[in-house]
Amino acid sequence: MTTHLVWLRNDLRIHDNSALHAACRSADASVIALFIATPQQWQQHDMAPRQAAFIYENLRLLQQALAERGIPLHYLQCDDFAASVDELVAFCQLHKVDRLFYNYQYEVNEVLRDAAAEKALFDQDIMAQGFDDSLLLPPGSVQTGNHEMYKVFTPFSKAFVRRLQQGLPECFPAPKARDGAPLSQLPDLEPFDYPRESFDDELFPAGEQAALKQLRHFCQQSVTDYAEQRDIPAIDGTSRLSVYLATGVLSPRQCLHRLLHQHPAALEGDKSFVWLNELIWREFYRHLLVAYPALCRHQPFTAWTRKVQWQGSEEQLQAWQQGKTGYPIVDAAMRQLNSTGWMHNRLRMIAASFLVKDLLIDWRAGERYFISQLIDGDLAANNGGWQWAASTGTDEAPYFRIFNPTTQGERFDAKGEFIRQWVPELRGVPDEGIHQPQLWAKKNQQKLDYPSPIVDHKEARNRTLAAFEAARKQAG
Repeated sequence: MTTHLVWLRNDLRIHDNSALHAACRSADASVIALFIATPQQWQQHDMAPRQAAFIYENLRLLQQALAERGIPLHYLQCDDFAASVDELVAFCQLHKVDRLFYNYQYEVNEVLRDAAAEKALFDQDIMAQGFDDSLLLPPGSVQTGNHEMYKVFTPFSKAFVRRLQQGLPECFPAPKARDGAPLSQLPDLEPFDYPRESFDDELFPAGEQAALKQLRHFCQQSVTDYAEQRDIPAIDGTSRLSVYLATGVLSPRQCLHRLLHQHPAALEGDKSFVWLNELIWREFYRHLLVAYPALCRHQPFTAWTRKVQWQGSEEQLQAWQQGKTGYPIVDAAMRQLNSTGWMHNRLRMIAASFLVKDLLIDWRAGERYFISQLIDGDLAANNGGWQWAASTGTDEAPYFRIFNPTTQGERFDAKGEFIRQWVPELRGVPDEGIHQPQLWAKKNQQKLDYPSPIVDHKEARNRTLAAFEAARKQAG
């Protein structure tokens, strides 16, 4: 009997898992699965401990789901990607594996690891087959007329939709139960050797069934209101599916098919398309990562922005991280992140803009801090979002377009509901004073246990404009 191994990474599900589906296609093959934890590598990549905890809980539930189908999920732990290749080869030899199936990851270190793994396995006469699984369309499949990657999102989105209209990507069913199912004994699944931090399992319940339930609910109840509500952080108006997509508990194809099941005109631009377009943003950033690997190496996409002279202080960086900048909407956003490991998307833009454009702190410091906290941390989306806010990336916000944190708060949290939730020092401040509480306190002779703004926005804006203009001139 031949033995097929599924090497699981960020694809922790049994439904619509390309590698798992292919491995189970032959009824005569024995199928086993393997997950290799690499804690030191995760630390090098600044993975949030919350995300590691979420991955572990999903791995535990996935092991049970696979066992019901007669597929044992084994677990190994080693330091880093290089060691994981050796562990993988040894595991294959021990279990007499004939073929390996895995889903591609697109970050630079992961690509190098997988290439090394394929070569090492080939030397042992073990064939490996990879799949484009974490995307709706494979990288490089949506290009300009000159066969290049799009550098602007809107034309990419239009071309992407045209491709989907020509034919939808297939969604694979979960594998059927195999001989010996269900398994009575499961391999040990030891906790990761990684900093321990719990996650809110009410906000982010683990497991494939929880993800599918949330997807169904959002597509049935909320997606048509998404365009109007997605920018209001006090409203639960977003899908809250990012954590499942980032860890592979849910696939983007499942999202697309569920959306079209509920809203067949989504691809023609009905109200639900606004959310679909967010999925296409996710694709855009991942396709860019493959086309421009330097994005994985902390490089700005726009070359002249390397000349920007960042000036922010460590003290100001810490004030931003702790939510003590004196700008209520920024502080509420950062405290939400620190408390839950998640931040509303509108607030991600506001907080990022403040760090880069008000404090003139290198965007990479913010990118790193976000990924160290986010339960839905994803390199491509995080890098793309930060470079957009910093005006260093493709399709970036022009450097002279600088968010005013006070007016952003007034626009998207007019009555301060979200601010009061996360900044309890301001709960006694009325609506008319909530966005500039220091002025309100001075006018009404009140004392607030809340910091004064660490920077004057108008002065900061002028300083930032000068820094970017100088960089552009220096670069010629």
